[in-house]
This record gives sequence, C-alpha cells and structure tokens, in this order.
Amino acid sequence: MTASNEEKWMNKKISRRDMLKLTGIGVAGVAIGASGLGGVMKAMGYDVFEPVADSTTASNKVNFYGSHQSGIVTPVQTNIYFASLDVLVTSKKELQELFQQWTPLVVRLMNGELMADISTNTRVPTGDTGEAEGLDAANLSITIGVGASLFDKLGMQHLKPAELKDLPHFPKDQLLKEYTGGDLCIQACADDPQVAFHAVRNLVRAASGKVEIKWSQSGFNSFPAGGGTPRNLFAFKDGTVNPSITDEKNLKKVVWVDKGWLQGGSYLVARKVQMHLETWDRTSLKDQEATFGRYRDSGAPMGKTKEFDDFDVEAKDDKGNYIMPDTSHVHLARKSGARILRRSYSYASGVMSNTGTHDAGLIFISFQKDPAQFTTIQNSLGRMDKMNEYITHRGSAVFACFPGVQKGSYLGEALFNAL
Repeated sequence: MTASNEEKWMNKKISRRDMLKLTGIGVAGVAIGASGLGGVMKAMGYDVFEPVADSTTASNKVNFYGSHQSGIVTPVQTNIYFASLDVLVTSKKELQELFQQWTPLVVRLMNGELMADISTNTRVPTGDTGEAEGLDAANLSITIGVGASLFDKLGMQHLKPAELKDLPHFPKDQLLKEYTGGDLCIQACADDPQVAFHAVRNLVRAASGKVEIKWSQSGFNSFPAGGGTPRNLFAFKDGTVNPSITDEKNLKKVVWVDKGWLQGGSYLVARKVQMHLETWDRTSLKDQEATFGRYRDSGAPMGKTKEFDDFDVEAKDDKGNYIMPDTSHVHLARKSGARILRRSYSYASGVMSNTGTHDAGLIFISFQKDPAQFTTIQNSLGRMDKMNEYITHRGSAVFACFPGVQKGSYLGEALFNAL
C-alpha cells in the first residue's frame, strides 16, 4: 500500500521527548500498547476521527461509503482474514469512540494507503506495521459486525435484535470454545492475502487496550481463468445457487435487514467446518457426486447437464428412484425453501497433531436478513445429509453487520443514535 500525501491526516513528527512527556513513562512502546495509537495521537492534538474520502485514483479499489458495507455483495475476492474479537472497553462511550476511530482507518486501508505515518523517528513504533507497503488496494473490503455478547457486556440489551443470538446445536457440531462466539468481527477480504491480514492486524493494533482477538481464520479461493464458480477442497463448485449480487429486489428478500438500527445491514453467520479429506479421498467419484447431488466436473445438478440448470428435487426416474438422491446435500438444502448468500473460503492450517491428518476445511460465511434462514437450511440437512460423513463443525458465530456509512458518519452510528 502506498501512503497518500494528499489525504494525510497527520504530518507532524512526534519526538521521543514529546512521547515521554505525553506518557509520563520511559518506554514509548508500553504507552502505546496501553492506550492504543489512536489515544496517543488524540492526546497530541491530532483529530483521529477526521473523515477520509474514497480514493478516485487507487488501483483495484472497492469503495467504503454507500448504503451497505463492503464485503457482502462485493464480488468475492481470493483471500479472507476473519477475526472474532472480544471488547475490553467498559462503557458505551468508549465503544462509540472505537467505531469512530476505526471508520477513517478502514477507508484508508481500502484506499490502499498506509493507516498512518506518525513519525520518521526510528525510536518509536510506526503508525502502520508496513507489510502492505508497495502493494495496491487488492480489492480489499472490510466488514464490521457486533455479536450478542457485546450488548450484554455493555448494558445495551434493549437494543439487541431478537434475531441476534447463538445458533442452536446441529448434528455434527463439535464446537470448540476457542472458535466460538465473539463481541465483534472484522471480515477482511482481498485479492492478496497479505493485504487482508495487514488490515485486521492494524485495526486491532490501533485499538490496543480496547479489543483483543478471540479467534481468527485465514482462507482462500481460486477462480477458473475464464471466470466462474470456485471449488472447495472436495473439488466441487461452491456457491452455485447464490442470489445475484446485482439483483437488488432479490437481495432485499434474502440479505438486507429492513427494520430498526440495523436497517440496510445484514446478519453474518460464520462456521469453521473441518473437512475430513483423507476419508473423502478414499470415496468413489460416484459416491462423492451422490453426496453433493451434483456432478463434480460440470457442477450440474444430477440429471442435468449445466451448472445453473434448474431442477426439481422431487423428480424420479422410470423406476421411481429420486434422480437426485434424497440424502444429498443439495436435495435437502433445496427442500428447506430458505435462501442465503454464501461467501465461503477454504482453509488449510497444517496438520492435526492427534491424528496426523490435514487440518483443513471451509470457513463458511453467509449473509442473510435473519439467521433463521441459515437455521432452517441446517435443520433440513439434519442427520440425513450424507455430507455429515465427511465434515465436522468446529466453530460458530453470529454477528449483526452494520448498514453502510455515508461520508461524515461512522460505523454503527445508527446503533448509538438509538441509545
């Protein structure tokens, strides 16, 4: 990322002497860690809430401002870094200031800029960790959401939407506490893995003392050279039946919340799904296709020839057998009647130490106007889904993602206006 001289929100240098005067202690790094970079800058007289505009010249740039947050109906990028955070602040005012502080920083990151360049003095920490310097914006999108636990922690239960709650237990759930829940989330997606990681790292760093990472997961997608649907690690196409991201009428039915302070936002469901690749790799192609209900190579539903061909789940052959097996993943999901917008990524995190097998799978992300849509699909899959033989759900979280931001406003303003 390249620093923009036109839109710098700081151009003064902070000397070591000034830093020591400010903090009253002898180690600048400790002071910054305790109060966050934003706190230090604010105390020095800088306006950390100064609005930043979407760049009109940046390469591979996704706009921040608009009716909805980026990263929901943004064309899917090749990489994700997803982080669930716990808040350390104890007041609603501190939480509001956090979102006000993050807003211009998110814009700057999505512009492909450094977050800040507070000093050329090598004796103090830099305002940006620097690993994305020289890289462009890489179509970075950043999506911020809040979890149910946040409202309980800060005494805002009266503003917690009824829909925002933990998901019920589903078959094949073996959830690990360390991959479950969270007060806030940051979803950073980009066409460069380092750009996505850099965004989360620096937002958390800027909020030092206010938030800490509870769990995180990186992921990846690969697209055919000529375009098309990406494949998951089972080699099947993932996301074929998604609603069109340009069909606003359909998105209003499926994705966008239409009431309260969350109007124009969406609910994010995150699931960390371990895929048992070794078992899958010993399964015949015929059984794999029967598990999905689609042909692997074409992505077409069973009995059809093209990926996007419509199908009737009740269709039977001349012997009375279902053309698409009634225990297949696609058959059961379609029968639920519910729709969601999938935005999933594969992950590979080394080896399971207790088994020596791949620690790999799917970081499942979906957006919907009500998490009940996801629950309906999962309940339809139930114990009949043949996919259960090959996957285990290890992590789970639900977040309410704020509506979009207009210039001069900030992330979550509607929530705080409702207090």
